[in-house]
Formats: sequence, C-alpha cells, structure tokens
Amino acid sequence: MNREHTVNIDLLVHGGDVLTVDEAGTVVHRGAVAVHEGEIVAVGPAEELCTRFTAAQAIDAAGCLVLPGLVNTHTHLAMTLLRGRADDVTLQGFLERVLKWEAELLTPKNVAAAVRLAVAESVRAGVTSALDMYWFHEAAEQAAREAGWRLHSGPTFMDVPDPADGIAYEDRMRWARRDLEARGPARAGRRPVVFAHSAYTLSPDQLTEVAALAREFGALLHIHAAENPTEVATVEVRHGKRPVELLDSLGVLGPDVLLAHAVDLTGPEIATLARTGTSVAHCPVSNLKLGCGIAPVPRLLSAGVTVGLGTDGAVSSNTLDLLAVVRQAALVHKAGGDPTTVGAEQAVRMATIEGARALGLDVHLGSLEPGKRADLIVLELDRPHLTPRHDVWSTLAYAAQSSDVRDTIVDGRILMRDRALTTLDEAAVLKALSDLEALA
Repeated sequence: MNREHTVNIDLLVHGGDVLTVDEAGTVVHRGAVAVHEGEIVAVGPAEELCTRFTAAQAIDAAGCLVLPGLVNTHTHLAMTLLRGRADDVTLQGFLERVLKWEAELLTPKNVAAAVRLAVAESVRAGVTSALDMYWFHEAAEQAAREAGWRLHSGPTFMDVPDPADGIAYEDRMRWARRDLEARGPARAGRRPVVFAHSAYTLSPDQLTEVAALAREFGALLHIHAAENPTEVATVEVRHGKRPVELLDSLGVLGPDVLLAHAVDLTGPEIATLARTGTSVAHCPVSNLKLGCGIAPVPRLLSAGVTVGLGTDGAVSSNTLDLLAVVRQAALVHKAGGDPTTVGAEQAVRMATIEGARALGLDVHLGSLEPGKRADLIVLELDRPHLTPRHDVWSTLAYAAQSSDVRDTIVDGRILMRDRALTTLDEAAVLKALSDLEALA
C-alpha cells in the first residue's frame, strides 16, 4: 500500500505478541494494536497494520507481550498512607486501628497525595483501572484524572461515629445525590459507582436506601460482604440473617452489584449470587494475610458467578501488585488437592476481561478488540525468569512479575514508557508521602 493512502492514527504498538484476551483467547504473534482518540481501531499482524496506518507515536514491542491493562476490582488506594501499620492482626483488629487512624489523618490533601503514590505503583504494575472505595473520593478522582489514570469511584456510605470526611449519615444522601447529578451521563469505559461499606456498618433500611440511590443513577453498587466468619456472625446476631442472605432479602443483590471478598459463603448463598447475577471481587492476598480464609472461587465459577480480582488496600495487602494476586489466585485454590482448579488462563482473565465484566464495563475494557478503549500494557519477555515460554497464560500467571511491565497505556495515553512514568513526577510523589508520614 502506498504511504499516501495510509490512515493517520495516534499510536501504534507493534512487533510483540498480542494476547487479546478475546473470547477465543487469540494470540497474534508479531502483532500490533492501532489506537486513535483513545480507542483501539485495529488488532492484527504488525506487517499488515504498519502498512495500513501512519502513527504519530509508535512503540516497538519486539520481544514483549502486549495485553490488556489489569483491572483491580477492589481497593482502597489512599491506604498507601498507612501501609505496614496494621500487620499480623485479625480483620476486626485491623478495622479498629484503621478507623481511628483515618479519623486522625485523612484530609482531601492527604488522600490526593496517597492516591498519587497508589497510581504510580499501579501504573508500574500494569494496572490501568481500579475500583476505589474510600473517603474524599473527589480528591482521589482529581489526582487520578491529572495522571490520566482510570479510576472508578464515588460516594461511600458508612454509618460510623466521627467519619473521616465529617459528613454524618443523615447528610450523606443529599451529598451523594449532588455528586451523582454532577457527573452527567456515563462515558465509554466509565460508569457511576456508589459504595455501601457493609451490612455491619449500615442498617437494613440504610442498605435499601443506598441501593435505591445507585439504581436511580444506573450506578454500580459495591459492598464488602462475608469477609470472614466473625463478620458473618456479627451480622447474623444483629439482623437474624447472614450478610448475603440479608442483602438478598432486601432486594439489594443484582447484576449491578459487586461484592468484595465473599469468603464465608454457603452453597445456597453461592446459588443466590448466581441467580441474581451478582459479581464478586476476589482478594486472596488480603484474605490470607488477615486470616479470613479462602473464598470458594471454584464453586462460584462453576455456578456461573463473575469473579474479578482485587488487591484490597495497601494496609491489608501491603501491595497494589495485581500480577501477584493473579499468581495467588492461580495457586491457593489448588491447596484443596485439585491442581486443575482456577488455571492460569482463568486467573489472567479474572484480572482483565472478567474484572471488567464485574464492573459492568466489559463492552469497553478488559480485552484488546476494535472499538474498546485503549488500555494496554507491554510486558518485557526476554528475561531469565520468563524463559523458555511454552504457554503465554502460564507465563503470566506463574512467572511474570510487575517489574516486567515496561509500558502502560490508558485511554491511548502513554503513562509509562520504558519504565519511566510520564504523567507523574515520581520523586515528588514519594517526597509528598514521606512528608505526610513524618507528620503521622
């Protein structure tokens, strides 16, 4: 083709093996991804796409794997401020400490600084999108927006004494409604989100009220549920039902709901999640560290429940490295004696397309296909611990590390190139957190 007849685009990532994570699991060897105005316009052999398109920017991915950016379906990003301060304690001991510190330390400025650190860590780990439940979400969203990173957040409801943001529950509904009204219509790759912390920090009437608000605005509703046996017992004593039973009886569950953790589930509760189309964010690293147990992911998957992966906050997991979570998810369920359960491909899909599906955004995110948003990463393969490579899924799930990520792109914008962050001053981000820690 004559170069005069090529199509001008913004970005061409070419030369590497492209793992599309489409339904067929297509891998394009020596492939390319063409991007224009934040959208993937073509995926195919590099030889063909380099002829069809003229790109303003190009990334040579030879010797690399190109794949969808990872989707973190449950985290509390600004908890980077508290990393390492609540280790080796139970979930309930963790909550007692963290709630106290949050009330003392959190301000919009501090949350923004902590989120910038979280974004830097996430971009380096190949995470292009995260669902973030936390206080002062407006400051978090502004920090992420300035860095060009895809953050899914919104109003959080948690009826506790002295909430960190100082908004009493009776005032939160009006505040949340104003927030949701100001957002306007949903855009490609983004949707409104409402957070109901849990069935032990909100009453049944409050849970019903928050769910109604979320549905009024077509928002995703995200809630902690069944994280450990103590939580389940607390809710059962207080309300006469286990968390999932309670949420179902209130009409809260549904395809617009994502539960965080879902560790302590009965067979009927798993069937309930499948029947209602409710999704689960699996956080195996956090669950193990807090001694919560192991979520019944194989049974959830067998029942047809959508399961994504999450890191949880950097207090309970100490890291926002989702590739480490992929490996844990692919390993921990084999402890029951079946090495075939939650295989490598399933674990990678939970961090990409299934995570996007859990957020209700799989039409726009989670795989490299024309028409989707250009969230992708380039992972360097020519490294000793990744050689030889007999199966791309296995390489990712069992051998790859976050340090192997070389380039990170969100909405067609390069946020990291050759391991250098392009939209954040990393030294300034680190200093800002250091200064905050000195005051803590």
